[in-house]
Amino acid sequence: MISNSKIAQRIRTDIVAGVLPFGSRLTIDQLASRYETSHMPVREALRELVGEGIVVAEPNRGARVRTIDESFVSELMNVRAGIEGHLARRAAERATSQQIEQLWAIENELEQNIEDGDYVAELAANRKLHTLINTIADSPDATIIVDRHWFLLAALWQQYGYGPDRFAGVANDHQHLILAFEAKDGKAAELIMSAHVMKSKQIMTRQMRQTITASDDTPDRSSAQPSGKSK
Repeated sequence: MISNSKIAQRIRTDIVAGVLPFGSRLTIDQLASRYETSHMPVREALRELVGEGIVVAEPNRGARVRTIDESFVSELMNVRAGIEGHLARRAAERATSQQIEQLWAIENELEQNIEDGDYVAELAANRKLHTLINTIADSPDATIIVDRHWFLLAALWQQYGYGPDRFAGVANDHQHLILAFEAKDGKAAELIMSAHVMKSKQIMTRQMRQTITASDDTPDRSSAQPSGKSK
């Protein structure tokens, strides 16, 4: 039998890929059939994903992928800016030279992914870099809060896209952040990381608005009059 954690990971992957869209209903039968497993590991996996905030449980209605709007994203990013800034400051004050070398290696990998246009690999490298920063910071409670919505944000970026300006901005922010680590300048690291998150907020909410506007501007062909002579 497939473990609960593996089922949870497969559901996360499908949400990030857009296979299970935001707002879509998730039934035990549907997921058990999809992942070729029994009901129990699916139930446990959904409980795990509810805890992460990527799935919402509704009394007497089952579960669904969380529905996202601009207000939710804005508030989430505001909170993350403060917490991730705190983690960056602690990490800058504690990082060893070996850990800083690891950060540069991951950043080089990330920038190569950007150059190659490989979104999936870039996202993985970005998570690796932020995970290392949070590990160096050694603030478990703050890290738990940050990690809770990581896959939800990954799914949002997958749906709405970074935009070319954000790819360049991510690399630039990371470079200055690691330089602050080298200088053991905790205050600079905190400011850079907080600004990094707030820029992500601006880009994501912009992408969401553009997507909604484009959708609203698309003609509804089902209501259009048929061409040719009427009978």
